Amino acid sequence: MGAASGRGALVAALLGAALGSVRAEPSLHTLSEVLFCQPDTPTRGLSVAFDSEQLFSFDFPKSQWLPQLPDAPSWPSGIEQPDELNFDTSLCLDLLHVLTRIASGRCLKPAGEGIPVADIFLQQPLQLGYPNTLVCMVGNVFPPAITISWQRDSIPITEGITHLTYTPVDDLGFMLFSYLEVTPRSGDIYSCIVTRERDNTSVVAYWVPQNPIPSDVLAMAVCGAVTALGILLALLGLGLLLSARRRSNWGKWGRGGHPPRPH
Repeated sequence: MGAASGRGALVAALLGAALGSVRAEPSLHTLSEVLFCQPDTPTRGLSVAFDSEQLFSFDFPKSQWLPQLPDAPSWPSGIEQPDELNFDTSLCLDLLHVLTRIASGRCLKPAGEGIPVADIFLQQPLQLGYPNTLVCMVGNVFPPAITISWQRDSIPITEGITHLTYTPVDDLGFMLFSYLEVTPRSGDIYSCIVTRERDNTSVVAYWVPQNPIPSDVLAMAVCGAVTALGILLALLGLGLLLSARRRSNWGKWGRGGHPPRPH
């Protein structure tokens, strides 16, 4: 009862904070809490997500909740504390053991597996020679048992890497993010290698820095374009002014019968 009431309070608090500012025609959102267990690594996982944004994950080895957003508050005290999660985790593992024993020796259809889809992009606009962060976003993950590694010019990278925990999505699959601190230079080739543990197959995504327009060249080009536009508008205004004066003079000549003659 403690875990159930705590979960209800958390749902109410998060939904109230997220939807409190929406007054007219509120859009639909999904607050999910997903617990999984499996024979692969990691054997257990628990996360709380709002839509596709992971809010918290539970670190089972350290037995603590971890916020997943920058500057996010800590997990509310008194709600689903580690000792309250033991029952749900034990139940999941017991069901896994029973179902595995029942399925042993029987010809069953293979479990549904998703082929991971990886995409790499920069967290900030590209500036060659300046520190940045590469993000490897892996979707269509099921089961949640993959590893992500990085390479630069086919050489493995072991430093400056941050892996997040699995994020549940609406299609009952998962997403996984990995971050790599980089200083992009012309000619670099970065690769994000996603490996499924069950069959040891890999999916590779590549990222090559495209030569951006240098900021000083871009500033000069913009300045030149603005100057040319200003000159064009000035000439257009001068032409309209002369045209208006000419029409005004022709009107005076029409009323007087002939244009004025020089003395």
